[in-house]
Amino acid sequence: MPIEIVCKIKFAEEDEKQKEKEEGDKESLIEEPARPRSRDLAAFASASTLHGLGHICRSGRLGVRQTLWAFAFLASLAFFLYQAAKSALLYLEHPHVMALDEEAIREMVFPAITICNINRYRHSALTDADIFHLANMTGLPPKDRDGHKATDLLYPDPDMADIVNRTGHQLDDMLKSCNFSGENCSSRDFTVVYTRYGKCYTFNGDRRNPRVTRQGGMGNGLEIMLDIQQEEYLPIWRETNETSFEAGIRVQIHSQDEPPYIHQLGFGVSPGFQTFVSCQEQRLTYLPQPWGNCRASVQGEQTLPGYDTYSIAACRLQCEKEAVVQSCHCRMVHMPGNESICSPNVYIECADHTLDAAVEDSQERCSCPTPCNLTRYGKEISMVRIPNKGSARYLARKYNKNETYIRENFLVLDIFFEALNYEAIEQKKAYDLAGLLGDIGGQMGLFIGASILTILEILDYVYEVIRDRVSRVLRRSKPPLKKPSGSIATLGLEELKDQSPCETLGRHVEGAYNAGILPNHHHRHHYPHQGVFEDFAC
Repeated sequence: MPIEIVCKIKFAEEDEKQKEKEEGDKESLIEEPARPRSRDLAAFASASTLHGLGHICRSGRLGVRQTLWAFAFLASLAFFLYQAAKSALLYLEHPHVMALDEEAIREMVFPAITICNINRYRHSALTDADIFHLANMTGLPPKDRDGHKATDLLYPDPDMADIVNRTGHQLDDMLKSCNFSGENCSSRDFTVVYTRYGKCYTFNGDRRNPRVTRQGGMGNGLEIMLDIQQEEYLPIWRETNETSFEAGIRVQIHSQDEPPYIHQLGFGVSPGFQTFVSCQEQRLTYLPQPWGNCRASVQGEQTLPGYDTYSIAACRLQCEKEAVVQSCHCRMVHMPGNESICSPNVYIECADHTLDAAVEDSQERCSCPTPCNLTRYGKEISMVRIPNKGSARYLARKYNKNETYIRENFLVLDIFFEALNYEAIEQKKAYDLAGLLGDIGGQMGLFIGASILTILEILDYVYEVIRDRVSRVLRRSKPPLKKPSGSIATLGLEELKDQSPCETLGRHVEGAYNAGILPNHHHRHHYPHQGVFEDFAC
């Protein structure tokens, strides 16, 4: 009858290694499906969508075919990088183009029309005190009407604002007829505005309630007849900075959002002619930095003092005022603000020189960027002579003047829209981010056959390699676990014929431990070859 002897032996160190191996195998069986090992380069190249890489990274020796493929791939990569860098540099230059379009609408806002008589002061309106105070400006001799010299006269300090308002040409006297789109108008439809020409008048200057026109062409705009009153022009005794040799009016067509800057942007209209001005509205849109240099309006931003909206004309007037106030400690009549107004002597001695210098150095001393949204008006001007012989007699009788006076003083100004459409001039980005990505994507597909997903594949492969390396480092640095484990050995009786069971399993040197040890005896002895002998049972 066969007999089996079952022995249970515990060794601390030997079983510890076996346990760690079993745990490692178990851990690998659990974690491998969730975290597969990273693929090698050849496997990644064969599965990648990057063209040519699979022909280069192949198993085996590097041959001629692989070398040619590598050269072709590197050359294509170099061309792609060159084109991509070229596209990126073009994008960083921020180029722009101008787009022109024409749009028709049913009605259009009529522009503001500012008119100024070229003569600043009416001769008949000047008092003795005015002539005395304005002597250096007008060139008139400082004498009263009785011939007394200036040294004999004593006058109060002048009020320049009162002088300009009182002695300027009055619209009630100049305006002979007014018509807007078939309806009569009068001087009450004009507002007073002060410019470097003195007292001027603006038609349709209210930006909250502007007039509109619903038809283009002659007769559908503003038509006025003016008497420039040449008999009121100042006689020229000597030339000064204010001396003018012209006769007529200055006209500026502008938006309601900007003040008149008529001494630089206006055009002249002569007496004895009917002047036709055909307008074309232009709406300009510019780009801010870095594509352009316009000034973007920010909601809630404080505009220029004295103005509701920003404009180039308002900015220039503000800069000129700051220069005059800084040098002369006062402002001129046409400048905005609450500062005191300069006297006529300060006008001549300080303000005029400072203003001329500020205009010449405006690019350096005053920066007035273009607003991002701007409305301006293109003009086509034509004229015919008036009056003819028949109308000269009629106008002379009507206004109680002679025919010569009519020819030398009367003029007609007709301003209208050419058509009910406007030009939209817009500054656009010539090369934006979408164009840059499109060019790089096309070049990447042309030269190396790659796409965004190809880049993701490469990043995924790099991530797997790094993760695998980190996992190996962490696994090596993990401290071993000191846990005792048990083993069960099964021996047949035939294997123990000449030996005692305990002597066979133990294989200890005689005298290593007590020969009278009993099964399940838990005294611990040191086993020289296998480590600590914890338990032995037969």
